[in-house]
Amino acid sequence: MPVLKNKTPIPEQPVEERIKNFEEVALGYTEEQALIEANRCLQCKDAPCIKGCPVNIDIPTFINLIREKRYDEAIKKIKESNNLPATTGRVCPQETQCEAYCTLKKIGEPVAIGRLERFVADYEINRGYDIPKIMKKYNKKVAVVGSGPAGLTVAGDLARMGINVTIFEAFHEPGGVLIYGIPEFRLPKRIVRTEVEYIKSLGVEIVTNIVVGRSITIDELLKEYDAVFIGTGAGAPQFLNIPGENLIGIYSANEFLTRVNLMKAYKFPEYDTPVKIGKIVGVIGGGNVAMDAARTALRLGAKEVHIIYRRTEQEMPARYEEIIHAKEEGIKFNFLVSPVRFLGDIEGRVIGIELQKMTLGEPDESGRRKPLPIPNSNFVFSLDMVIVAIGTVPNPLIKMTTPDLLVDNRSGVILIDKNTGKTSKEKVFAGGDVTSGSATVINAMGAGKIAAKNIFKLLVGE
Repeated sequence: MPVLKNKTPIPEQPVEERIKNFEEVALGYTEEQALIEANRCLQCKDAPCIKGCPVNIDIPTFINLIREKRYDEAIKKIKESNNLPATTGRVCPQETQCEAYCTLKKIGEPVAIGRLERFVADYEINRGYDIPKIMKKYNKKVAVVGSGPAGLTVAGDLARMGINVTIFEAFHEPGGVLIYGIPEFRLPKRIVRTEVEYIKSLGVEIVTNIVVGRSITIDELLKEYDAVFIGTGAGAPQFLNIPGENLIGIYSANEFLTRVNLMKAYKFPEYDTPVKIGKIVGVIGGGNVAMDAARTALRLGAKEVHIIYRRTEQEMPARYEEIIHAKEEGIKFNFLVSPVRFLGDIEGRVIGIELQKMTLGEPDESGRRKPLPIPNSNFVFSLDMVIVAIGTVPNPLIKMTTPDLLVDNRSGVILIDKNTGKTSKEKVFAGGDVTSGSATVINAMGAGKIAAKNIFKLLVGE
């Protein structure tokens, strides 16, 4: 039987329905669809797809188990490497990681690895998850600061190794960026909560409403714990630093998405977190956060939503799937324009933005072509709400209260040995966005796995 060249399509909510609700857009494979897709896998002996997975999932084996309808064993195989498969199956950029190495790309589309991972993860959620047996317990304690993907990965891995773990979370609910940053229509919060419960079932304690650096310091944690892992992410927004940025109606994407996701502003007045949405909304940036903010604003009632980006679509860092979904939903894209200043009315509310047209020059340090301003090309674009989504940096609070912890003076990231996760401070490890700046969920998890292995080695010597 010849191999199908194209991926099995995943069912989705119709566009005209989904733009009016916050339900999940991609609905997941049926069993029949999952079996069709799993049978596209060539079961390559050298398994090139594993090379692209930051947490080293045994991809061919779990796909083969799906083919044999051994779903319980398939999810167990994934969970040997990945504690959050229902999350990564939804938000991981498989197209630039595992699927980028798939042999089938030579003749067509790669195997839909992420969709298959989601299928068995959702299967487990629906039937109830198994708690793995912990073979040996050690009298060692580790404090994990932050309950995002890096922190949850470290905690889960160490707990399965027999280490006692406590997570300290600043917000009132664990999950980090998975809870406050990614919209419900892309990652339902019930999925995150279920996977957090799995981590807790391993024996991990989670303490919320504790701001490490204010409620307690790293040095104070080290008096009680044998090691500390810092996984606080990059939650401080970056701004444009142009005139008018303090006008009413201009949000950072962090504030906007946190209000909507964590504080459930999309359910106002059921939840008392109002967010005033403009009729014409401009979202500045071209990454996944920009797409999330734009699509969220649309669902909250904006008449028009515009992406404002200083390069072209080819240079956009957002996932191709997110760009396609945004276009389908009617988001308008404005390329090769850069903000110069914001314009306000006499009450201090934003009413417009002055933009300058750009052209692309030589590649910059990141390899993308550098945008260059075109002289005398400025024009005014009318709008009544702006969301700035140009990236984030780590919160400086922990560094301010831990002077012997080395950070990069320019970016604010904690400096680590990338092979071990060790920081400059003894018995303190770090990983995820707090050490790299804004990156992907799965890369944060990969960093967490490296740190967990080396924390265990430090404490137990095995």
